[in-house]
Amino acid sequence: MPILSSTYSKPPFYLFNGHLETIIPSLWRKIEGVNYSREKITTPDEDFLNLDWSKVGSNKLLIISHGLEGDSNRHYAKALVKFFNQGDWDVLVWNNRTCGGEMNLRPILYHHGASYDLDTVIEHVLKSENYQEVALAGISMGGAQTLKYLGEKGASLPSQIKKAAVYSVPCNLPSSAETLKLSFNRFYKNRFLGKLKNKMALKAEQFPELIDKDLLHRVTSFDEFDTFFTAKLHGFKDASDFYQGVSADNWMDQIAIPTLIINALNDPLLGEKCYPVKLAESKSEIFLEMPKRGGHTGFTLANQEFMWAEYRLFEFLNS
Repeated sequence: MPILSSTYSKPPFYLFNGHLETIIPSLWRKIEGVNYSREKITTPDEDFLNLDWSKVGSNKLLIISHGLEGDSNRHYAKALVKFFNQGDWDVLVWNNRTCGGEMNLRPILYHHGASYDLDTVIEHVLKSENYQEVALAGISMGGAQTLKYLGEKGASLPSQIKKAAVYSVPCNLPSSAETLKLSFNRFYKNRFLGKLKNKMALKAEQFPELIDKDLLHRVTSFDEFDTFFTAKLHGFKDASDFYQGVSADNWMDQIAIPTLIINALNDPLLGEKCYPVKLAESKSEIFLEMPKRGGHTGFTLANQEFMWAEYRLFEFLNS
């Protein structure tokens, strides 16, 4: 499929670079009027996942996967919920393990490649509900989980799932991880790493024999954190093995339904390999849109409640 020309032109004048386009919405954007109904389901390994529903009585369902250290209450999730509810879609936002306000039971947490939990959510929905049409959406890490799931399923994807759309996605996780080592991305590194270390400290209370809290306090980089903790808990050798092993682009060439990927060219958290141009040019199911502006999960529109990405995902998934 040819690369799509983007309809997003530019953000408001005060968001004059990719960092401001990323940070300001993340810190200050609020979405009102979304009320969830929570459902807890059991995973195959006897853990649990919290699912947050917002139903309007539709026969169509959007399933949303959130970003790193996010949950169903992040502005980008609630905005999609509100927008799609208004467009006559039921919406489900699933919370990754340890996200959504409740610590999980097993030693593992979650990561970019945790498509097995998305699979559990979808299997549960298809068995317990009766939707004629299901679409998938993912933001940042959730986009990577979605693309990996779609590639893993390939032609065996459940027939109810018709389309998918993701944005600000680290399609190639090693490339994205490298951006956090850049000096001008120190803000993002410190913010994400601090949250993950706090969460790992809580996990150490559950499993002190598996997690060295003294070592955790000394960690100062994602390479260290992911080598000593993420990789160890999830069965990888080290950070490099983990990044390469779960990276969505290992499976994306097997995606079998129309899938929109929106990655801004000025996204500070995406490396060069996160823009799968060659794959999109050669594969009819992949629609790649690369706006010049937008930042990471930004795409702000002046004086509007919703962002351009929300309009664009609705347009693609509803067409």
